[in-house]
This record gives sequence, C-alpha cells and structure tokens, in this order.
Amino acid sequence: MKVIVLNCGSSSIKYQLFDMPSAEVLAKGLVEKIGIKGSMITHKRNDGKKAEIQKDLADHKEGIAIVLDLLTSKEYGSVANINEIEAVGHRVVHAGEKYSGSVRINKTVINALEECIDLAPLHNPPNLMGINAATAILPNVPQVGVFDTAFHQTMPEYAYQYGVPYEIYQQYKVRRYGFHGSSHKFVSKRAAEMIGKPIEDLKIVTCHLGNGSSIAAVKNGKSMDTSMGMTPIEGLIMGTRVGNIDVGAVLYIAEKENMTLKDMNAFFNKKCGLQGITGISSDMRDVEGAAKEGNKRAQLALDMYYYRVKQYIGSYAAAMGGLDAVVFTGGIGENDFLFREKVCENMEFLGIDFDKTVNTGLRGKDTIISKPQSKVKVMLITTDEELVIARDTFDIVSKGLETL
Repeated sequence: MKVIVLNCGSSSIKYQLFDMPSAEVLAKGLVEKIGIKGSMITHKRNDGKKAEIQKDLADHKEGIAIVLDLLTSKEYGSVANINEIEAVGHRVVHAGEKYSGSVRINKTVINALEECIDLAPLHNPPNLMGINAATAILPNVPQVGVFDTAFHQTMPEYAYQYGVPYEIYQQYKVRRYGFHGSSHKFVSKRAAEMIGKPIEDLKIVTCHLGNGSSIAAVKNGKSMDTSMGMTPIEGLIMGTRVGNIDVGAVLYIAEKENMTLKDMNAFFNKKCGLQGITGISSDMRDVEGAAKEGNKRAQLALDMYYYRVKQYIGSYAAAMGGLDAVVFTGGIGENDFLFREKVCENMEFLGIDFDKTVNTGLRGKDTIISKPQSKVKVMLITTDEELVIARDTFDIVSKGLETL
C-alpha cells in the first residue's frame, strides 16, 4: 500500500511517500512559502534524483496538487498514477481529550479538530487546511489523523491537572496535554528493542530536544507525564519559547511592558528561550559557538538548558519509581554530543555510567552511549515521526478500522 504522509504548517507542507508495510520511503520533500511570494518545492526520490521548483502557490490545495504531480511525473515520480496512492496520513497537533489514538478522518473528526482550534491556534488550522486540500484532490482516498497529543492521553489525572478550579477544567479543558507524542512513542519502543526487554517492563525517560523540546516519562510503554502542557510553551527552555515561568512573572512583565494578550502570546512563544537569554540566536549551534568564544549570556543559556533537562530526568525517575533508560532524540538530542555529555555529567547517583568515548562525535546513529555496566542505559535514537504516522495509517486502512 502506498501511503503519503502530510505534515502541514501555516505556510509549508512536509511530505513522505511510503510503501507499506515494508516502510520503504519512495520519495520525500518540502513545500515552502505557501501563500507567500517565492514559493518553493524541494523533492527527492529514493534513488537520489532531486527536483527544485519555484512557483507561487496560493494555498495548500495547490501545494498538494504539485506534490502529487511530482510523485506521478515520468522524470521524478515514484508511482505510475495517482490511483496508486491508497491512503493519506496527517500529523495533527491537538485533539484535546477527544482521541486517545489515531483515527480515520470523517466529518465528526473534522468538527472535533475545529473545536480544538482554541487549544492550538497556530497548529490546528494548517492541519485542517491539509486535510481539506487532500479531500478535495483525493476525495475517495481514506485519510487518517495521527495526533501529537494522543500518546499522552494515558497520563493519570493527578499528572495532567493544573491547580485551577475544577470547574475551569470541566468548562474549558484547561489541563496538561503534551506534544511530540509520535516521537516519544517511536523512540521508547526502539529503546526497548535495543535493550532487548519488553517495553511493558521498562521505565524510560525520552528527551525530544530541538527548537521545540519536551521530555516524557514512559512507564511500562505508556506516557505517565510530559513536560509540555496545555500548549507547547510549558516545560524546557526552547529556541524561542520561555518554558516554565511563574505566572506572577508573566503578569508583571505584561504590566510593565503594556502588553495585550496577543503581545504576550508572541513574546513568550517567539522572543524568549535561547534567543531571549543570549540576544544572539535560537539555534543551539550558534549559542554553543558564542559560549566557546567567551560570551557569558550564551554560557548561561546552556547552563540553564542542561539544568532543566537534568531536573526532568531526576523528577521523572522519582515519579516512575525507578529508571531503566534515558533516550536523546530530536535535532539537538541526536546531533549534539556535547549537550548529551553535559546533561549526563554527575548523574552516577541515578545509575548512569556515561561513556564519553562512544558519545564524542556521534551524530544521528542509534547507539547505546553508556558503559556496559551502567545500571541505566543512555541512548541516542533517531526519531521517525513520519514512520509512526505511516504505520498507524496503514493499520487503520488495511484493517478497516476507525481508530487505533
């Protein structure tokens, strides 16, 4: 079965075409600047053949149409015609409490996602644009929604509730939801495979670290807690997001800076984190470079980041009643060996015996980076959220299911 996976942003579409169940990636690419002058499509087939096209695209429907044209073209295509594509899988950020697993998309699901727009105003609208565009172009092809929040629906109530009046939760669904669910699900399963034990017997902390970052406590294969909250702002310091902060500080800053609610949203999402602390960049590579040159604010940002990650690993080990593995993934987690070393420094008390020799210079390769005698295994695992989406889509469509 040929399955196309779509990850639609406000002005972009990431896509991959899979041959399932073998999980072979036949082609992948990126559509950028949709609705903006200078739209570009970069496309790569599995044999390495590439295409780069500059063409202004008015909306996601035009973007998906040109993707399908590339996938079926004689020069760059991977399928003979559009009818070979038998299913579409969508990454959808927020499903609130409505779905605890991936689901076949129908009118009821679309209505539910529209109701969740207030919970994810930056993410759900473009996700819905992608669904509507795919429906218009491929009206008879089944579509599946795979939600960032679904994996974390196993959190116990005491972990996801905030200390607000219970009526506020009941009326507005104000609670912790968590994100990066497909990534945490994928790498925790992969960790169990590498260790050689059933995931049902393991307590794992998964660290998805990139421009957006989150950590999850995965106990016996299920998410018990996670650092992101009702929105992706909470938790770790990120590229431009503030992470954990006293609500009183938020109100104080807003008052002093005469901020509207819209101003506050932009400020804490886009002007804080590494960017705000350093005044240099939101990119970890730039921050590390500046720190090496003696920039004190850059070094402060790094120390704050390391500290927060350590905090979560320790607290989640306590919450789960033990720890078997720590997994690093995401752009920073997979490629920044210095970051991994700093986080694991002085963690012997927790059972971590880190192997600096194996870790140094290691990038993007699934590897155990703790010593053989280490009680807690430390691992680098490359995440593959698109593969999770493709697998769930294939399972639902091939088995005639409505939800997993």
